[in-house]
Amino acid sequence: MTAERSAATYGEVVERDVVIVGGGPAGLSAAARLASAGLAVTILDEQPELGGQYYRRPAPAVARHWGDHRPEGGRLIAQVRAAGAECRTGHLVWGVDDDGRTLLASDDAGHPVRLRARHLVLATGAFERVFPFPGWQLPGVTTPGFAQHLAASDHTTVGDRVVLAGSGPFLLPVACSLIELGVSVAGIAEAGRPYRPSLRAMGTLGHPARLRELASYAARLARARVPIWQETVVLRADGRDRVSSVTLAAAARPTRPVRTVEVDALCVGYGFRPQTDLARMLGCEVRADVASGDAVPVTDAAGRASRADVYVVGEAAGIGGVHAAKARGLAAAHDILTREAHAAVPVSEARRVASARRRLERFTALTDSLYPGPAALLATLAPALPADTMVCRCEAVHAEEIRTTAAGSADGDLNATKAWTRAGMGPCQGRECGFAVAGLVRSVMPHRGAGDGESRVEVFPSRLPVRPVPLATLLELAGPESQKGDA
Repeated sequence: MTAERSAATYGEVVERDVVIVGGGPAGLSAAARLASAGLAVTILDEQPELGGQYYRRPAPAVARHWGDHRPEGGRLIAQVRAAGAECRTGHLVWGVDDDGRTLLASDDAGHPVRLRARHLVLATGAFERVFPFPGWQLPGVTTPGFAQHLAASDHTTVGDRVVLAGSGPFLLPVACSLIELGVSVAGIAEAGRPYRPSLRAMGTLGHPARLRELASYAARLARARVPIWQETVVLRADGRDRVSSVTLAAAARPTRPVRTVEVDALCVGYGFRPQTDLARMLGCEVRADVASGDAVPVTDAAGRASRADVYVVGEAAGIGGVHAAKARGLAAAHDILTREAHAAVPVSEARRVASARRRLERFTALTDSLYPGPAALLATLAPALPADTMVCRCEAVHAEEIRTTAAGSADGDLNATKAWTRAGMGPCQGRECGFAVAGLVRSVMPHRGAGDGESRVEVFPSRLPVRPVPLATLLELAGPESQKGDA
């Protein structure tokens, strides 16, 4: 398999046995196993270094002074390279060619690259789920993931006095990372009540490793005297040049304030959403997850999608954490090796990975049951959102415009609402506002019937390009004729 330039096809053309999109835990695990078995593997990631969000490499100066915060990530990356996988960092995969199977990408210099393979593994990860509130555009208001990235990878804080809010177990390790840097965490506002004793919570006893991890976070927060306000959400953030206070409300009555806390940073997030743009663009079947409201690819136990040559693994297949992501990556690698008859997978290895995957998915289901479902939260928060709240920051679209359009000319249709208001048509392509826009549309037309297939999934459709691409890249991809002037 070779990389070449064709007279008929402009840009570099890469053909491999396997192309893996995404250099996080799932993609790296799959790449290491497949390349070690002798398959021609290319793994791509848009970042300058492999690792994804979880194994993101620290800056050299930070690593020299503080060390590697997740050395196991460095070891896995080294394993991938040693196995002979081609590692293409700085490569953004932004679409699919007209043949429906060739991936379109741009390299770190902006030149177009076409990639084809017998097997495509999509390990595109996830992005944070946010919901707007008055003041969320103020400097100092960010997401927990961004705060964690700064703290763990760059050893930099988002502020000196911080409140974390939203929902999900991710808030706890972020708070601990900030505390380690000397930040005063004023409190954690959790929309649910997962930390109260219950019969359901007793199920965590069957997962001692994860329970120890949770206990470790809880102990560190207790030592730092960080309060956890359960059944509490953000009502608004206030400040002039920067956020200076956050007002919190009861989750069941999100318009009634319960306390105001002085801060210089506020981190709000409601977990993560699978990154499924490429999977949908490749024609893979998706289903509407009732609890989250997300579009989730339909896959078998090995991660194989409705298209036999496509696998969706890691967080892109559903949020489950780093351990589940690695198990999913290995399961896909085993299935590919079996189909290729390239190298027999030892029965003991296959059983061990399958067992780990099932165990971790049971834990994910348990965790999901302890926290409020995002769709249920959305049904409570969306109707209470003040009319003048800016929902789409890219296009400056407010809540009232979305509600009015959805109830009128858009007739309750999400994509028509997007077209009329431009909400979700900015550079982020709805990654920031899509969750909220869907909730606002549903809040004014709750009984509108849904159609069949993907139309039942209340997310914006996947469109080319999935991420902004320089015009020069598109011109080079089209060939020299497109670059001629009018003269």
